[in-house]
Amino acid sequence: MSAIVPPVRPITLAEIEAARGRIAGTCVRTPLVRLELGPDFPDIRLKLENLQPINAYKLRGAANAVAMLSDAERAKGVWTISAGNAGQGVAYAARKAGVPCTVVAIETAPTAKLERMRALGAKLVLVSYEGAWNALDDRAYPGVEGTFIHPFDDDNFIAGHATMGLEIMEDAPDTVAVICGVGGGGLITGVGSAVKAKNPAIKLWAAEPDTAAPLSRSLAAGSPQRFPEWEASFVDGAGGQSVFPRMYERMTPLVDGAIVVTLDETRRAMRLMAEKARIIAEGAGCLPLAAALTGKAGSEGPIVCVVSGGNIDISTFCEIMAATAG
Repeated sequence: MSAIVPPVRPITLAEIEAARGRIAGTCVRTPLVRLELGPDFPDIRLKLENLQPINAYKLRGAANAVAMLSDAERAKGVWTISAGNAGQGVAYAARKAGVPCTVVAIETAPTAKLERMRALGAKLVLVSYEGAWNALDDRAYPGVEGTFIHPFDDDNFIAGHATMGLEIMEDAPDTVAVICGVGGGGLITGVGSAVKAKNPAIKLWAAEPDTAAPLSRSLAAGSPQRFPEWEASFVDGAGGQSVFPRMYERMTPLVDGAIVVTLDETRRAMRLMAEKARIIAEGAGCLPLAAALTGKAGSEGPIVCVVSGGNIDISTFCEIMAATAG
């Protein structure tokens, strides 16, 4: 039986501003840099969340969510479900707060992510991707106890992510579009809550790999859909097996559309980012740039691409660089 959760509601600017103050001692204000591609390309800016202490944006939401827990909730310890980045974020924030942490982690997650969660003091319970996806809906996993922190469908988690949107608007107030990779939907909901509140005219685009694109299908159908042909890939931090109805309800007032890219387009974006800006980004962090380069987000800028993380096994990164050479 699924846990009883509060109804979906908008995330307010007041909540986002409060979250910014709350996480300031844990998270960094990441730079927004222009990707120099020449006159034949739009003005693309990269929001470098790979520079967070855990090398991923999830620390924003995790730090805010842990900070908002009561003493009684902390005393129970915390747990979450993750392919790696949310787990690192919750483990980092929990360690700083002196709270025990367990992560129900996807067993096929990159070794670098699993090792870093352990190094942060998290106890790992390794499960299949399908098992983790089901647990996200149930908000429970057999044998795991404590205070559950949902890695995307949580108001405080989303408010933490939304602080990134405030920074984007301050650093590039003339932004015309923002592109975020989508897995569960917490990132794009948070960023969209902030940028749309500041300027409703800004277009908000989701980016998904063609091996896991349930949001694109859902938007086309007008209702949350499953993606039964889902395939695992190096884009492990985005693209789910389905869109949860609650997250569909959160995203649809904010998202203007979804751009589906191929794995090859994502690999080329990864190489371009490395060559032009010397940035190592994971697959999910390269989806927005791959989407921007299709031209579907427009030809005018600034177009902000959220580089959501840089937690990729170096061996995998080198293989992709070798495969895209020439």
